[in-house]
Amino acid sequence: MLRAECYKQRMERGLSFLEFNYMIMQSYDFYYMFQHYGCNMQFGGNDQWSNMLGGTELIRRKLGEDAHCMTITLLLNSEGKKMGKTASGAVWLDPNKTSPYDFYQYWRNVGDADVLKCIRMLTFLPLEQIDEMDKWEGSQLNRAKEILAYELTSLVHGEEEAKKAEAAAKALFGGGEGGDIPTTEIGEAELVDGALDILSILVKSGLCASKSEARRNVQQGGVTVDDQKISDIAASYDTDALRKGIVVRRGKKNYNKVILK
Repeated sequence: MLRAECYKQRMERGLSFLEFNYMIMQSYDFYYMFQHYGCNMQFGGNDQWSNMLGGTELIRRKLGEDAHCMTITLLLNSEGKKMGKTASGAVWLDPNKTSPYDFYQYWRNVGDADVLKCIRMLTFLPLEQIDEMDKWEGSQLNRAKEILAYELTSLVHGEEEAKKAEAAAKALFGGGEGGDIPTTEIGEAELVDGALDILSILVKSGLCASKSEARRNVQQGGVTVDDQKISDIAASYDTDALRKGIVVRRGKKNYNKVILK
Protein backbone atom coordinates (compact mmCIF):
# COMPACT_ATOMS: atom_id res chain seq x y z
CA MET A 1 0.00 0.00 0.00
CA LEU A 2 2.78 2.42 0.92
CA ARG A 3 4.56 1.66 -2.35
CA ALA A 4 1.59 3.05 -4.30
CA GLU A 5 2.37 6.57 -5.52
CA CYS A 6 -1.14 7.82 -4.72
CA TYR A 7 -0.73 6.84 -1.06
CA LYS A 8 2.80 8.22 -0.86
CA GLN A 9 1.50 11.62 -1.93
CA ARG A 10 -1.45 11.50 0.46
CA MET A 11 0.74 10.44 3.40
CA GLU A 12 2.80 13.59 2.92
CA ARG A 13 -0.18 15.94 3.14
CA GLY A 14 -2.34 13.92 5.53
CA LEU A 15 -4.58 10.89 5.22
CA SER A 16 -7.96 10.43 6.93
CA PHE A 17 -8.87 7.20 8.70
CA LEU A 18 -11.39 6.42 5.95
CA GLU A 19 -8.85 6.99 3.16
CA PHE A 20 -6.23 4.91 4.96
CA ASN A 21 -8.62 1.95 5.25
CA TYR A 22 -10.17 2.25 1.79
CA MET A 23 -7.68 -0.05 0.06
CA ILE A 24 -7.92 -2.61 2.88
CA MET A 25 -11.72 -2.72 2.76
CA GLN A 26 -11.88 -2.83 -1.05
CA SER A 27 -9.28 -5.60 -1.11
CA TYR A 28 -11.23 -7.62 1.45
CA ASP A 29 -14.43 -7.06 -0.52
CA PHE A 30 -12.79 -8.54 -3.64
CA TYR A 31 -11.44 -11.44 -1.58
CA TYR A 32 -14.92 -12.17 -0.15
CA MET A 33 -16.58 -11.99 -3.58
CA PHE A 34 -13.92 -14.32 -5.01
CA GLN A 35 -14.26 -16.83 -2.17
CA HIS A 36 -18.06 -16.89 -1.91
CA TYR A 37 -19.29 -16.01 -5.41
CA GLY A 38 -16.46 -17.01 -7.72
CA CYS A 39 -15.85 -13.43 -8.83
CA ASN A 40 -12.35 -13.47 -10.31
CA MET A 41 -12.20 -10.13 -12.11
CA GLN A 42 -12.87 -6.62 -10.86
CA PHE A 43 -13.58 -3.67 -13.14
CA GLY A 44 -13.14 -0.07 -12.05
CA GLY A 45 -12.04 3.43 -12.95
CA ASN A 46 -8.33 3.88 -13.51
CA ASP A 47 -8.10 5.77 -10.21
CA GLN A 48 -8.88 2.44 -8.47
CA TRP A 49 -5.88 0.56 -9.87
CA SER A 50 -3.93 0.35 -6.59
CA ASN A 51 -7.02 -0.67 -4.62
CA MET A 52 -7.86 -3.45 -7.05
CA LEU A 53 -4.29 -4.74 -7.10
CA GLY A 54 -4.53 -4.94 -3.32
CA GLY A 55 -7.45 -7.33 -3.79
CA THR A 56 -5.58 -9.59 -6.21
CA GLU A 57 -2.62 -9.70 -3.81
CA LEU A 58 -4.84 -10.58 -0.83
CA ILE A 59 -6.49 -13.40 -2.81
CA ARG A 60 -3.10 -14.73 -3.88
CA ARG A 61 -1.71 -14.69 -0.35
CA LYS A 62 -4.74 -16.12 1.45
CA LEU A 63 -6.07 -18.57 -1.13
CA GLY A 64 -3.14 -19.20 -3.44
CA GLU A 65 -5.37 -18.30 -6.40
CA ASP A 66 -5.07 -15.82 -9.25
CA ALA A 67 -7.56 -12.99 -9.65
CA HIS A 68 -7.58 -10.19 -12.20
CA CYS A 69 -8.54 -6.55 -12.51
CA MET A 70 -9.16 -4.17 -15.37
CA THR A 71 -9.43 -0.41 -15.35
CA ILE A 72 -11.63 1.81 -17.49
CA THR A 73 -10.92 5.40 -18.47
CA LEU A 74 -12.66 7.81 -16.11
CA LEU A 75 -15.36 9.99 -17.60
CA LEU A 76 -14.25 13.53 -16.79
CA ASN A 77 -15.92 16.81 -17.62
CA SER A 78 -14.17 19.70 -19.33
CA GLU A 79 -12.86 20.87 -15.93
CA GLY A 80 -11.20 17.53 -15.24
CA LYS A 81 -13.72 16.51 -12.56
CA LYS A 82 -15.45 13.12 -12.38
CA MET A 83 -18.90 13.06 -13.93
CA GLY A 84 -21.84 11.37 -12.22
CA LYS A 85 -21.48 13.16 -8.90
CA THR A 86 -23.91 15.96 -8.03
CA ALA A 87 -24.89 17.91 -4.94
CA SER A 88 -27.62 15.38 -4.21
CA GLY A 89 -25.46 12.29 -4.84
CA ALA A 90 -24.61 9.92 -7.65
CA VAL A 91 -26.56 9.29 -10.84
CA TRP A 92 -27.85 5.74 -10.38
CA LEU A 93 -28.79 3.16 -13.00
CA ASP A 94 -31.45 1.82 -10.59
CA PRO A 95 -34.77 3.59 -11.44
CA ASN A 96 -35.72 3.47 -7.75
CA LYS A 97 -32.74 5.69 -6.94
CA THR A 98 -32.65 7.89 -10.05
CA SER A 99 -35.90 7.95 -12.01
CA PRO A 100 -35.72 7.61 -15.82
CA TYR A 101 -36.84 11.25 -16.06
CA ASP A 102 -34.09 12.49 -13.72
CA PHE A 103 -31.60 10.27 -15.54
CA TYR A 104 -32.66 11.83 -18.85
CA GLN A 105 -32.46 15.33 -17.40
CA TYR A 106 -28.95 14.74 -16.04
CA TRP A 107 -27.60 13.99 -19.51
CA ARG A 108 -29.78 16.67 -21.12
CA ASN A 109 -28.01 19.23 -18.95
CA VAL A 110 -24.36 18.29 -19.43
CA GLY A 111 -22.08 21.14 -20.40
CA ASP A 112 -21.66 22.21 -24.02
CA ALA A 113 -17.99 21.25 -23.85
CA ASP A 114 -18.81 17.71 -22.68
CA VAL A 115 -21.76 16.61 -24.80
CA LEU A 116 -19.90 15.35 -27.89
CA LYS A 117 -17.33 13.51 -25.78
CA CYS A 118 -20.15 11.78 -23.90
CA ILE A 119 -21.89 10.82 -27.13
CA ARG A 120 -18.65 9.37 -28.48
CA MET A 121 -17.79 7.44 -25.31
CA LEU A 122 -21.21 6.28 -24.11
CA THR A 123 -23.50 5.72 -27.08
CA PHE A 124 -23.51 3.29 -29.99
CA LEU A 125 -24.25 5.90 -32.65
CA PRO A 126 -22.23 5.45 -35.85
CA LEU A 127 -18.90 7.28 -35.66
CA GLU A 128 -19.62 8.95 -38.99
CA GLN A 129 -22.75 10.53 -37.49
CA ILE A 130 -20.83 11.70 -34.42
CA ASP A 131 -18.07 13.16 -36.62
CA GLU A 132 -20.73 15.26 -38.36
CA MET A 133 -22.06 16.41 -34.98
CA ASP A 134 -18.56 17.59 -34.03
CA LYS A 135 -19.23 20.53 -36.36
CA TRP A 136 -22.35 21.56 -34.44
CA GLU A 137 -22.34 24.72 -32.35
CA GLY A 138 -24.71 27.12 -30.62
CA SER A 139 -28.32 25.93 -30.48
CA GLN A 140 -27.36 22.73 -32.32
CA LEU A 141 -25.63 21.56 -29.14
CA ASN A 142 -29.01 21.48 -27.42
CA ARG A 143 -30.13 18.96 -30.02
CA ALA A 144 -26.95 16.98 -29.35
CA LYS A 145 -27.81 16.93 -25.64
CA GLU A 146 -31.30 15.64 -26.40
CA ILE A 147 -29.80 12.88 -28.54
CA LEU A 148 -27.35 11.97 -25.76
CA ALA A 149 -30.09 11.94 -23.11
CA TYR A 150 -32.44 9.85 -25.25
CA GLU A 151 -29.78 7.33 -26.30
CA LEU A 152 -28.52 6.74 -22.75
CA THR A 153 -31.98 6.60 -21.19
CA SER A 154 -33.06 4.12 -23.85
CA LEU A 155 -29.93 2.04 -23.25
CA VAL A 156 -30.42 1.92 -19.46
CA HIS A 157 -34.21 2.03 -19.03
CA GLY A 158 -35.60 1.01 -22.42
CA GLU A 159 -37.03 2.92 -25.36
CA GLU A 160 -40.48 3.37 -23.82
CA GLU A 161 -39.11 5.11 -20.71
CA ALA A 162 -36.82 7.23 -22.89
CA LYS A 163 -39.81 8.42 -24.94
CA LYS A 164 -41.75 9.24 -21.75
CA ALA A 165 -38.83 11.21 -20.32
CA GLU A 166 -38.34 13.09 -23.58
CA ALA A 167 -42.05 13.94 -23.78
CA ALA A 168 -42.09 15.07 -20.15
CA ALA A 169 -39.09 17.33 -20.66
CA LYS A 170 -40.64 18.91 -23.76
CA ALA A 171 -43.94 19.41 -21.96
CA LEU A 172 -42.24 21.18 -19.07
CA PHE A 173 -39.74 23.28 -20.93
CA GLY A 174 -42.15 24.01 -23.74
CA GLY A 175 -44.68 25.39 -21.28
CA GLY A 176 -47.25 22.74 -22.10
CA GLU A 177 -49.14 20.46 -19.81
CA GLY A 178 -48.95 16.74 -19.28
CA GLY A 179 -45.94 14.58 -19.78
CA ASP A 180 -44.82 11.70 -17.62
CA ILE A 181 -42.84 13.81 -15.15
CA PRO A 182 -41.88 12.47 -11.69
CA THR A 183 -45.04 12.52 -9.59
CA THR A 184 -45.64 12.40 -5.86
CA GLU A 185 -49.07 11.40 -4.60
CA ILE A 186 -50.14 12.57 -1.16
CA GLY A 187 -53.11 11.52 0.94
CA GLU A 188 -55.65 13.71 2.74
CA ALA A 189 -54.24 12.51 6.07
CA GLU A 190 -51.03 14.40 5.24
CA LEU A 191 -52.85 17.74 4.96
CA VAL A 192 -53.07 20.19 7.84
CA ASP A 193 -56.40 22.03 8.03
CA GLY A 194 -57.10 21.06 4.42
CA ALA A 195 -53.81 22.38 3.00
CA LEU A 196 -50.12 21.61 2.70
CA ASP A 197 -47.33 24.15 3.07
CA ILE A 198 -44.59 24.60 0.51
CA LEU A 199 -41.82 23.37 2.81
CA SER A 200 -43.63 20.08 3.42
CA ILE A 201 -44.33 19.76 -0.31
CA LEU A 202 -40.65 20.17 -1.14
CA VAL A 203 -39.67 17.48 1.36
CA LYS A 204 -42.45 15.01 0.49
CA SER A 205 -41.68 15.32 -3.22
CA GLY A 206 -38.00 14.58 -2.59
CA LEU A 207 -36.87 17.92 -4.03
CA CYS A 208 -35.34 18.82 -0.66
CA ALA A 209 -33.94 16.54 2.01
CA SER A 210 -35.23 18.57 4.96
CA LYS A 211 -37.41 21.54 5.82
CA SER A 212 -34.34 23.63 6.62
CA GLU A 213 -33.01 22.97 3.10
CA ALA A 214 -36.45 23.72 1.68
CA ARG A 215 -36.58 27.01 3.60
CA ARG A 216 -33.20 28.07 2.23
CA ASN A 217 -34.25 27.30 -1.32
CA VAL A 218 -37.46 29.33 -1.00
CA GLN A 219 -35.67 32.27 0.63
CA GLN A 220 -33.02 32.25 -2.08
CA GLY A 221 -35.66 32.38 -4.82
CA GLY A 222 -34.98 28.91 -6.14
CA VAL A 223 -38.52 27.48 -5.94
CA THR A 224 -41.45 27.89 -8.32
CA VAL A 225 -44.92 26.36 -8.38
CA ASP A 226 -46.64 26.25 -11.77
CA ASP A 227 -43.99 28.70 -13.06
CA GLN A 228 -44.69 31.20 -10.26
CA LYS A 229 -41.72 32.03 -8.03
CA ILE A 230 -42.42 31.35 -4.35
CA SER A 231 -40.83 33.69 -1.82
CA ASP A 232 -43.06 33.07 1.21
CA ILE A 233 -42.02 30.07 3.30
CA ALA A 234 -45.56 29.96 4.71
CA ALA A 235 -47.20 29.55 1.30
CA SER A 236 -49.66 26.64 1.24
CA TYR A 237 -51.96 24.88 -1.21
CA ASP A 238 -55.49 23.70 -0.54
CA THR A 239 -57.25 20.54 -1.63
CA ASP A 240 -58.60 22.08 -4.85
CA ALA A 241 -55.14 23.06 -6.06
CA LEU A 242 -53.60 19.75 -5.02
CA ARG A 243 -56.31 17.66 -6.64
CA LYS A 244 -55.54 19.36 -9.96
CA GLY A 245 -51.85 18.82 -9.28
CA ILE A 246 -49.08 21.39 -8.97
CA VAL A 247 -45.70 21.31 -10.72
CA VAL A 248 -42.98 22.23 -8.24
CA ARG A 249 -39.51 23.18 -9.42
CA ARG A 250 -36.33 23.56 -7.37
CA GLY A 251 -33.54 25.25 -9.28
CA LYS A 252 -33.44 24.89 -13.05
CA LYS A 253 -33.42 21.13 -13.40
CA ASN A 254 -35.44 19.50 -10.59
CA TYR A 255 -39.18 19.05 -11.10
CA ASN A 256 -41.95 17.11 -9.44
CA LYS A 257 -45.69 17.04 -9.87
CA VAL A 258 -47.53 16.82 -6.54
CA ILE A 259 -51.11 15.62 -6.59
CA LEU A 260 -53.71 14.72 -3.98
CA LYS A 261 -54.91 11.18 -4.57
